[in-house]
Amino acid sequence: MRARILGSSAILAGLAMAGPLAADTTLHILHINDLHSRIQPISGSDSTCSAENDAAGECFGGIARVATAINTLRGELEGAGENVIVLDAGDQFQGSLMYTTYKGDVEAEFMEAIGFDVMAVGNHEFDDGPENLARFTEMVSFPVISGNLDLSQSNVLTDEMVPDHVVLDVNGMQVGIISALAVDTVETSSPGPSVIFQDEIDALQADVDALTEQGVTMIIALTHVGLPQDIRIAEAVTGIDVIVGGHSHTYLSADDPDRAGPYPYWITNPDGVMVPIVQAYAYSKYLGHLEVMFDDEGAVIFAEGNTMLLDASVTPDAEIAARVAELTGPIEEAMAEVVGSTSEAIDGAREVCRAMECTMGNLVADAMLDRVREQGIDVAIQNGGGLRASIDAGEITMGEIFTVLPFQNSLATFQLDGAGIVEALENGLSQVEDGAGRFPQVAGMRYTWDPAAEPGSRVVSVEIETADGFTEIDPEATYGVVTNNYMRGGGDGYATFTQGMNAYDFGPGLEQVVADYIMEAGDYTPYTDGRISTVE
Repeated sequence: MRARILGSSAILAGLAMAGPLAADTTLHILHINDLHSRIQPISGSDSTCSAENDAAGECFGGIARVATAINTLRGELEGAGENVIVLDAGDQFQGSLMYTTYKGDVEAEFMEAIGFDVMAVGNHEFDDGPENLARFTEMVSFPVISGNLDLSQSNVLTDEMVPDHVVLDVNGMQVGIISALAVDTVETSSPGPSVIFQDEIDALQADVDALTEQGVTMIIALTHVGLPQDIRIAEAVTGIDVIVGGHSHTYLSADDPDRAGPYPYWITNPDGVMVPIVQAYAYSKYLGHLEVMFDDEGAVIFAEGNTMLLDASVTPDAEIAARVAELTGPIEEAMAEVVGSTSEAIDGAREVCRAMECTMGNLVADAMLDRVREQGIDVAIQNGGGLRASIDAGEITMGEIFTVLPFQNSLATFQLDGAGIVEALENGLSQVEDGAGRFPQVAGMRYTWDPAAEPGSRVVSVEIETADGFTEIDPEATYGVVTNNYMRGGGDGYATFTQGMNAYDFGPGLEQVVADYIMEAGDYTPYTDGRISTVE
């Protein structure tokens, strides 16, 4: 049963009727984040899993398993008289051919079928501009919220489409849900100039204060800012009881020794109150379940839970699985095309490609440079965040390549002086601690950097590959650069690329460039060669 959404007048009336909360009120929060259009089951490397491997029990997630897990757990809890809400912390969009083909219609359909209560706006919800986000909000009956967006200048999005916050009536309990979206979305996606971003902490505190003034005492922050910023929010904002987050794809667990952190992750706020933070990795692989107990003042007195692995032991919802198969039909044949093979897995893991040289980064950067080297291009720079999955050993299909490179970016070439290249590398290395997607994977060059140095001064050395070997970069010399059109337009903070000379932003699709490169290789062997290194 979906929680009811209350307006401010209904909140006040409900509080007057309900009176104070009964002691030890319990709320169960079921949550996912960063699904990234993994509508079909995924492999161990987070790419789309084949039907054969799924039948063999080797796959995870997929929206049909998410549906089973949520519906089963919600049914059991509600059957026992418990209070349940289902939340999504953003980034339903982008990451597979399901989004490339249907542009959010599929995500809307299945979220409706499952019965989500609230969704936070993620940065990738803006990948096809505010127009597509507006269309999505009109397809779903649950609120899609974000509290730090000023939409007053937009002629596309309105506060009714994307409200700051919402209050749910959960069996007579008024639960406030507030939200914030990462302010660097202007660099990582395409919100356009009319969507104005406000400071996350200031905006969340204002929404907490507004809800508190209305008498709402149980407040959950449903955020899409990443765990490091969630920690800062918990340390700075008063009145938040729980943070349910996304964006950093962090795997929190109560018992897995390979976790990135505990579930929940506890942080002390300015009033000395402990705030639990939860996140459930990404790509439909886990369902988070947090049980929270509130006292009669609405303060958290207990919270525990865990992330649930959606492996082969979770039977996919039959009706949704059938619908997924129907939607997959038109794209399956083209994506099943085998373009080559790899002798080993090609590592495109987020935690690797956003922090160091990775085999997927080398493959993609090499393919980019190979395609245009004869046009006078010297180096390739690809953002690690543009690499969205790994590829398992064995045959490589076109579908796997699209899963790695789902953004339909095209090659972009231009000329830039050596100083501009170094400036670009400094930008790419500036947010490694936060797992930012701007980390530069390269070809035709090598560089050394110092992780301990301040952002903006981390590049130690840069060398350009020539016919005579590697030579130190000349700040005043002009070099040919290939990247993707997103970065060429200043995406991920690469503003210096917008100053490039003789720019051409309309090359072939990046996914086709990589497919052609693999086809020519036949049997590809992934490798690293030290092109990116750190100081000793």
